[in-house]
Amino acid sequence: MVVSRASLLDFRNFESLRLDLGQGVNILCGANAQGKTSFLEAVCFCATGRSRRTNFDRELVRFQAREAHLQVETVADNVTDRIDVHLRREGPKGFAVNGLPIRKLGDLFGILLVVMFSPEDLQLVKNGPAERRRFYDMELCQLSPVYYYELQQYYKILKQRNALLKRLQKSRDTSLRESLFAWDEQLVAYGVRIFAHRKRFTEQIERLAGAIHADVTKNAEELRVVYKPNATAEDFADKLRRNIDRDILLGASGVGIHKDDAVFLINGHDARLYGSQGQQRTVALSLKLAEMELIKEDKKETPVLLLDDVFSELDESRQKCLLQSISGVQTILTCTGVEDILRAYAENGDTHFFSVENGRIEERKM
Repeated sequence: MVVSRASLLDFRNFESLRLDLGQGVNILCGANAQGKTSFLEAVCFCATGRSRRTNFDRELVRFQAREAHLQVETVADNVTDRIDVHLRREGPKGFAVNGLPIRKLGDLFGILLVVMFSPEDLQLVKNGPAERRRFYDMELCQLSPVYYYELQQYYKILKQRNALLKRLQKSRDTSLRESLFAWDEQLVAYGVRIFAHRKRFTEQIERLAGAIHADVTKNAEELRVVYKPNATAEDFADKLRRNIDRDILLGASGVGIHKDDAVFLINGHDARLYGSQGQQRTVALSLKLAEMELIKEDKKETPVLLLDDVFSELDESRQKCLLQSISGVQTILTCTGVEDILRAYAENGDTHFFSVENGRIEERKM
């Protein structure tokens, strides 16, 4: 799968852009705050329907404009698809595939498969549980529209349950407490399904990341991925019942898949607590490369790899590992300066170099 062309109109600091991309490695080079990350954000948005940098779509519209338009053309197995995104400063966003509007965001997943790796992902190991849940959810939504639907339903029900808990803080109406059990039943039903998806994903990602990690460390380290569910299929309903009084006191649900976590073990030790910075970065790199391999296995398609200024964050051995992994994968990467290792790689590969300045991107010679 490749992105053959991307067009941006009034997105971030891009007033108007139409860019043809090569099938190999596309290097976007420029100073900070010129638009490199914004271009990757636009491609990722077309694939997933959301930004990794903000929860507010209005922030994506160029300051002087009222709306923005994105378009990417993809090619997979000689079939071309076109994804259009319409963003408004005021009002809902809209999506279309090959000119036909789509009503559910879940219908967007899978048309353009991407894996994005940024400096923030290097914090995947040491940051809090929310970062690791996001890693699970972003990948699983691309792999399974069913998972996306079940996750959306779960959080809708959770929102309703939390609203009822806040009402119960101020009311002694027993009927309200009884109605809480109806929400609990639905929350458990979707939570159990999500738990099963995440458990299977953990097994898959551990197998792939473990092999990559062993290769990077020359078999000196064993990586394990351990899923830490807040509640299992067997005890979810019981935990909800036992925590009702506490939930009412806090006005929020303290039990459920929205509290899940994962632990990464290096030779049996928690990498977050005991791993060096280099070890933590190796774990993050192994996980992102495993994400790419899992898409290949599951979808029988190679995703587009988006690398946002990660080479400057990795040492030479990890840079080499990353370069080896992108062979045969369309890659769009950003950097502030072309490192020697990238320059050497470009001499032997299908590489295209672009300069980025003030919302403009132009192809240049290396």
